[in-house]
Amino acid sequence: MTALFPPAEPADLERLHARLADDAAREGVLDVAYRTVDSPVGPLLLAATPRGLVRVAFGVEDHDQVVADLAQRVGPRILHAPALLDEAARQLEEYFARTRTRFELDVDLALSRGFRRAVLEHLRTIGYGHTESYTEVAGHVGNPRAVRAVGSACATNPLPIVVPCHRVLRSDGGVGGYLGGLAAKELLLGLERAA
Repeated sequence: MTALFPPAEPADLERLHARLADDAAREGVLDVAYRTVDSPVGPLLLAATPRGLVRVAFGVEDHDQVVADLAQRVGPRILHAPALLDEAARQLEEYFARTRTRFELDVDLALSRGFRRAVLEHLRTIGYGHTESYTEVAGHVGNPRAVRAVGSACATNPLPIVVPCHRVLRSDGGVGGYLGGLAAKELLLGLERAA
């Protein structure tokens, strides 16, 4: 029995997939586009909605689980669409190369609400190479006693690096915890100190 259609070449499949992603984005039928990039802190998963970057996930977070979580929390129409995240990937590359000190990306904070969202909005104001303590952040968001809640907001930050929770330290100057691991937090802080 002969095949009706010849097997597709990988390059043809890649072009077809890219066209599908472009068409889905243009027609507004894509809830989340995602891709992965290599970085000095390991592989990062980047995901965006039509409103902006919604998730940056470290390799230790299990990228498959992150995509499944996005399907539940944001919407089921998810597609690996690298080209739609080229700008975010470029800006992260520039950040790690020390040629970018501020991200100029639309972000979608839909995965955070209430106090946690207020903390994330404040974190975006902490400048490159600067740090604040959990206590200082709690004061800035209007609840000086909510130090542990600030820690929880940082630990669940869906946009680490871009929304710089790595710039929040313990009051005694200690590094504190970090979703990507302490080595990643120290690397990010060192990268910014060296600039």
